Amino acid sequence: MKRILFLILAVIGTLTAHAEEYTYLTFETTDGAKASVSVSSLSITISGTTLTAGDKSFTISNLSKMYFSVSDDTTGITSVSTQELNEATEIFDLNGRKVSKDQVTNGVYVIKSKKGTYKIAVK
Repeated sequence: MKRILFLILAVIGTLTAHAEEYTYLTFETTDGAKASVSVSSLSITISGTTLTAGDKSFTISNLSKMYFSVSDDTTGITSVSTQELNEATEIFDLNGRKVSKDQVTNGVYVIKSKKGTYKIAVK
């Protein structure tokens, strides 16, 4: 058990050094469920067999993997750079209507670009 805790702490320490551009830490359990927590002001603690990250708690033996990502993998909403938004070939609102770049206001959109299709949240 001590080996597992040490391994988790080592992985977290290593991943934190590479997480500068990522905004979420996602945990996947052995049953395939995913939970993402924001990395801004993230606090991770281990107490007995429970790992707590932000406001989420997990039984360590039920965790299958954890990874950093640019999106909350539970919502599918991705962080997209201004350049990628400018390169969008098509933009759709949530009703499926095509909108132009100048019609984009606060809300959630689906954009198509040369690199792929993304859901974005504009704030």
